[in-house]
Amino acid sequence: MLRSSSHLIKCGLRPQENEENMRLDKYLKVSRLIKRRTVANEACDAGRVLINDKPAKASANVKAGDIITIQFGNKDVKVEVLDVQETVRKENAGELFKYL
Repeated sequence: MLRSSSHLIKCGLRPQENEENMRLDKYLKVSRLIKRRTVANEACDAGRVLINDKPAKASANVKAGDIITIQFGNKDVKVEVLDVQETVRKENAGELFKYL
């Protein structure tokens, strides 16, 4: 039986299309591009994080294929999102993105 996404949410389940999306601040922390989620939040609030060349809020959704640019002082770090996972081991965090 096919259920609507609102029914799934009421039952405590998430619709399947959201499984490959994640908040930007959480992705930056999980991928270890930024060490702490609060620091990622502050960087987004200051306009130093771009998704696909557009300023992004911490709550923006990140999905595979997105290009994230982070401005660290006078240096920009540009990565392509390869995968989105809720948790990942430290040694495997580099597999979530590719430096451009």
